Amino acid sequence: MKISIVCVGKIKESFYREAVAEYAKRLSRYCKPEIIEVADEKTPDGASPQMEEQIREKEGRRILEKLQEDAFICTLEICGRKLSSEELARWMEKLTVNGISHIMFVIGGSLGLHEAVSRRADFALSFSDMTFPHQLMRVILSEQIYRAFRIIHGEPYHK
Repeated sequence: MKISIVCVGKIKESFYREAVAEYAKRLSRYCKPEIIEVADEKTPDGASPQMEEQIREKEGRRILEKLQEDAFICTLEICGRKLSSEELARWMEKLTVNGISHIMFVIGGSLGLHEAVSRRADFALSFSDMTFPHQLMRVILSEQIYRAFRIIHGEPYHK
């Protein structure tokens, strides 16, 4: 299976980069992990709602260009479906059984996802009603994907 994480912007903090790299290394025994970064737009302080929408649209176009037709697209959105770690593992396993060989998870920028990206998704996943920094979300998502593979393979994981 191939797992791609499509995300907006680069991670500036070394501790986040190191954490994502560690999970990519751990994941490599279960799948082919890949991080695809698209350029982010600078959001000026006090940006109007119209300007914020333009920024989401620009970032959204960049995301859509990276999404592959044959991949299963899962966006991370506050309004998405909440799953436990065990449910995420079962969901991923079911996709594999149904012939899906590539899952692309999508993390939006600091203003969230453009509606065109949400419409393109096959599934919307929520980790919480809270908002997290998108750099931190890469770490959290990577860890949960790793945990899901551990569960799928019947290996011990921290509960």
